[in-house]
Amino acid sequence: MTHLIAPEVQDLLQRLAHPDPGVRRVAVLDFADVEDAAVLPALAGLLRDDPDPTLRAEAARALAGWDEPAVVDALAAALSDTAEVSAAAAQSLTELKDPRCGERLLAHAASPDAFISAAALRALRELRVPAAAAPALAALQHADAAVRREAVAVLGWLKHAAALPSLTRLVIADADADVRRAAAGALGLAAPGQIATVQAALCEALQDPAWPIREEAASTLGKLRAAGAAAALRAAMDDAYWQVRLRAARALGRIADPQAVPVLSAALIHPAGNLRKEAAIALGDIGDAGAVPVLQAAAADPDPEVRKAVRLSLQRLGAPAGVEPMSALPEAVDLTPAALRLRWNDGETALPAARLRAACKCGDCRAGRSRSDGAAVQLADARPVGRYALQLVFSDGHDRGIYPWAWLRELAT
Repeated sequence: MTHLIAPEVQDLLQRLAHPDPGVRRVAVLDFADVEDAAVLPALAGLLRDDPDPTLRAEAARALAGWDEPAVVDALAAALSDTAEVSAAAAQSLTELKDPRCGERLLAHAASPDAFISAAALRALRELRVPAAAAPALAALQHADAAVRREAVAVLGWLKHAAALPSLTRLVIADADADVRRAAAGALGLAAPGQIATVQAALCEALQDPAWPIREEAASTLGKLRAAGAAAALRAAMDDAYWQVRLRAARALGRIADPQAVPVLSAALIHPAGNLRKEAAIALGDIGDAGAVPVLQAAAADPDPEVRKAVRLSLQRLGAPAGVEPMSALPEAVDLTPAALRLRWNDGETALPAARLRAACKCGDCRAGRSRSDGAAVQLADARPVGRYALQLVFSDGHDRGIYPWAWLRELAT
């Protein structure tokens, strides 16, 4: 019985074969409205044989999302075409959904051409074809960093445990920062009995010169709940980048490290609201009652998301919210270059600028990265942080210190 072709499909097929490239181009674009599998052979043929590279690229884009063997073969063959066509083909291959298509890409993953190999590996990533592990493992030795990055991603998606030693080596030794970051993330595939194998490398990665690798390493240690990394994660709470501190705070909460309470408490006055929120959540995860006073002091944080996190953590600790009463706030604040003067309901206090600068608890100061001018330092500005603290700005340019009212009162005694 002869298969009947719809008139609109027949029209499209005729236009795809038209001698005018403009007509063919419009036909390729019109395929999005027809989406009939009967057109696929003609589109694949156009991708393979059309003399116009722009049209071949359009055909490659039009074939995206079709999990047909002939389409996969045509797109894979187009990876060796011009830059425009090969880029379009590579992108379309990433939209494959049927794992059976992956079998047709395995040979391309082992191609000596770096672009073809990387594109095939990228397409294989989410298909999770077990047979892709072998070419991906081999590709970890490839000279091209893009190929190594895609190989790491394939092994991570496959949760291929045999790759752990190679991935551990890449985290520490690969010359490319993106490869190191991908490898740090992929080490999250380690099973509970394998955590010790990867923990040391991830802790070393917390010292990587590139902060995204440090961030990824902290995140993976948290996912693994690597208790042996607690000391390294506490040290990461002094990282120069708040993004790294945020992941370290989250990891310390997951590990439930009671020794992290001081560094997490200090993070509650960091300028970055996201970090303050994560620190509050981590303190609740740890469950140490010693965190209650600092959480209660943070209950008046200006960020509603931080206040919500604080409230939930205090509930978990069985403590009241404890927003500071008005009596705990100063009645007047007077700033001079030499000192900060506060009038309370029971008296006045004066805190010299040098003392306030030396007492700063921000990460840079605690890590020794920020040094003051000593007795010569002066106060330049004081900015309110909600109802519970001041952010002080000093003449040496330092402005990262946040000083809760309760702490300022304690400093004066």
